Amino acid sequence: MVRNNIEVDVKVKCIEQGKTQAKLAEEIDTTKTYVNRVIKKNESVVNNTFVKMMEALGYDIELQYVERDVN
Repeated sequence: MVRNNIEVDVKVKCIEQGKTQAKLAEEIDTTKTYVNRVIKKNESVVNNTFVKMMEALGYDIELQYVERDVN
């Protein structure tokens, strides 16, 4: 199981940076519809087979976000 709520995580990071999903989509050269679809469908963010393998091994998955050093 992926423990993160990716939809909430992305929305929070957008708010923290003052960006809309539309602006984020523009920056990564895609559509706002696609960005929204990806964050609402967690299995497209983390490969479903990988999740099943880790579950079979007795693990859940937690994503950790680390801000990049731009210097």
